Amino acid sequence: MARVLVGVKRVIDYAVKIRVKPDKTGVVTEGIKHSMNPFDEIAVEEAVRLKEKKIANEIIAVSCGPAQAQDVLRTALAMGADKAIHVEVSGQDYETLQPIHVSKILAKIAQNEKADLIIVGKQAIDDDCNQTAQMTAGFLDWPQATFASKIDKEENHIVVKREVDGGLETIKCKLPAVISADLRLNEPRYATLPNIMKAKKKPLTKLTPKDLGVDTSPRIQILKVEDPPVRQAGTIVPDVDTLIVKLKEQGHI
Repeated sequence: MARVLVGVKRVIDYAVKIRVKPDKTGVVTEGIKHSMNPFDEIAVEEAVRLKEKKIANEIIAVSCGPAQAQDVLRTALAMGADKAIHVEVSGQDYETLQPIHVSKILAKIAQNEKADLIIVGKQAIDDDCNQTAQMTAGFLDWPQATFASKIDKEENHIVVKREVDGGLETIKCKLPAVISADLRLNEPRYATLPNIMKAKKKPLTKLTPKDLGVDTSPRIQILKVEDPPVRQAGTIVPDVDTLIVKLKEQGHI
């Protein structure tokens, strides 16, 4: 039986159109709908399924962020997590919080909680870094299985089918290990009203990076955030010869 740590991040909802601030220092977040990162929802769902299969016996959800991050932790608890840990990082510290900081925090909590398995989404839809799982495994010196599309357990090993450019790769890892969830791993469940009510009574612990001995000093400086260039309208050409001429004119050939 394993104790599973699941990382969840509060991000701008995937259905919201992103707007860049007029001063180009970041994106507009005030008054914008936020929700759990979709890949992290998949990670929580997989942890709950492992518990339903009696492979896991406890699920601990962890989130780093401002006070509002407790919303996604309550969602994780309503989906089936047993307890939550909120590592509060706010203001400018949160603006420059990077995967290296989050990885150190997750690694420290995993050691403190004696976790056997860490599951996170393969990437967050706001920064698309895809680094947290890999660096967490590095800090802990644990095996890792990224981009998981199927997870099974054999004795004290986990067998992970992972998506690679050439197709599917199957690997076997000893526990403890770190897994990152891909899109096709599962379909996350909706939290039911009774479970949402129960989630309010489940334990939620508040910590700070300092409590864990993690330095979150910025490693980066955000110089400018810009909208992507607007795609130019296409043109219809009468034949292949005209297409070749136009491609040459635009320097594509």
